[in-house]
Amino acid sequence: MGELIMSAPVAGLTSKNRIAAEDVVMLRREVFADGVVTRGEAEALFALDQTARDKCDEWAPFFVKAVTDYIVHQEKPAGYISQDNADWLVRTISRDGMVDSRTELELLVHVLEEAKSSPSRLCVYALEQVAHAVIDGKGPLMLGGALVPGLIARAEVELLRRILHAHGGEANIAISRGEAEVLFKINERTAHAKNDPAWNELFVKAIANFVMCSAGYEAPTREVALRQENFLDHAEPEVGGFFRRMVSGGLAGIVEAYRSPGDIEAEWEARNRAAEALARRAETIDAGEAGWLVEHIAVNRPLHENERALLTLIKHASPEIHPALKPLLDKVA
Repeated sequence: MGELIMSAPVAGLTSKNRIAAEDVVMLRREVFADGVVTRGEAEALFALDQTARDKCDEWAPFFVKAVTDYIVHQEKPAGYISQDNADWLVRTISRDGMVDSRTELELLVHVLEEAKSSPSRLCVYALEQVAHAVIDGKGPLMLGGALVPGLIARAEVELLRRILHAHGGEANIAISRGEAEVLFKINERTAHAKNDPAWNELFVKAIANFVMCSAGYEAPTREVALRQENFLDHAEPEVGGFFRRMVSGGLAGIVEAYRSPGDIEAEWEARNRAAEALARRAETIDAGEAGWLVEHIAVNRPLHENERALLTLIKHASPEIHPALKPLLDKVA
């Protein structure tokens, strides 16, 4: 199971099925003694996490830090998760496609947050864990929690936000198609529930980031693009203050609306002003993007609230509307 678990003190932990605070002190000393966390040590920690039924509060933060250090920082270049390490992590924490415990789910999210870059599938896999819980009531989020299947509460929105903000996501800029697919699936299956209002905000921002920035515009980082702010100032999403700022200036207005007045960095300001031509080109939704939207928003049913907000944004902000979208856009004012 790895070199760490071969030591006598660690072998003793597996036999007593309990990890106390003093055990974590010992493990920390063993693991970080040489400044390098190896795969064998990481595998040993996973074995302890799975076999010990009684764990102290100090265990989870130590476990997450140690395994993250191995996955994110030990291979060169540091901060870039290799495909091999990503595959190993998914294999290790998965049971029938789902993460096995809350601690391992926190590990997955923390790895994405710590990384500068990671294989795109890893972020999609993390989003799918939230989808399993929200849609089907399965996975570690259900353990000991008050999650209601079919409804998105603030806690689930914040977890989705953490994943999408993570620097390890694909390109660290625009939302990828795979990520957008998971968000649309969650939206469709929870559309009639009394979801937390933050879900509508996150969904519209994320899908707009994917659809309208995918043609080449250098969008702001995810942290800026998806920053939490109350843009649904009124019950009707199309009249919110945030929404008015988005539709008033085309795609450039969307980028400005993502930011609050006090946090516009000079570097982004200069870069985006210089790329105004690219912004105009990116505003136009092409045939592929139009087909993707039509596939996910059915023409022959009433629009969900946040779908209406998204389509209204597109109708006002995109100077050239692809013909395939006209039946959908005719349904909004």
